[in-house]
Amino acid sequence: MTTVLIVDDQPMQRFGFRMLLESQDDMRVVGEAGNGSEAVRMTAELHPDVALMDIRMPGLDGIEATRRIVAAGDRTRVLILTTFDLDEYAYAGLRAGASGFLIKDALPEELLSGIRAVATGDAVVAPSLTRRLLDAYADHLPMPRAGSDATDPSRDPRLASLTDREREILTVIGQGWTNAEIAGRLHLAESTVKTHVGRVLAKTGARDRVQAVILAYDTKLVRPE
Repeated sequence: MTTVLIVDDQPMQRFGFRMLLESQDDMRVVGEAGNGSEAVRMTAELHPDVALMDIRMPGLDGIEATRRIVAAGDRTRVLILTTFDLDEYAYAGLRAGASGFLIKDALPEELLSGIRAVATGDAVVAPSLTRRLLDAYADHLPMPRAGSDATDPSRDPRLASLTDREREILTVIGQGWTNAEIAGRLHLAESTVKTHVGRVLAKTGARDRVQAVILAYDTKLVRPE
């Protein structure tokens, strides 16, 4: 059973989401929040598998709420809902730690499959799409994180434990390559690639491949085109 917290400032929007989710045998809505502050508080109390997060809300918005939920280290994963595809809000949401985003006019089955994917640890947004987002908005928001070296990725502490091969894998993940593409281009078995990817995520603390793409940008392994 996947538990979901619905976060949206529009009561009718929350009602529609609830009706859809509760029609599924494998989903249960554990609560509704009308703004980011309520979302942070209710996530800490209810520990839902997924927070379905609107962005534009009064008071604390969905971006900052996502950042606080992820920073708290809770198991909850955030699926951002945005009005427009490929905009700075989706970009900011991913950088805040969301596991993916969907546009609000997505088909019901797309929303349901997205929630299921995020709940099992997958990313809803393809890494190649994430890369296009980062390329498009790299100049809009600061990239380096505190404590990282802005020019030399070899000195970034988040990469210190990676082997040369793992660093190579992180770089091509950042370039939007799939496991199959990595296997073919680097002449590796796909099972070996999956092992490397798993180790990269574990060592760097990236929650999923989308966050790995962002890390590759953050550490300057990959630069905007």
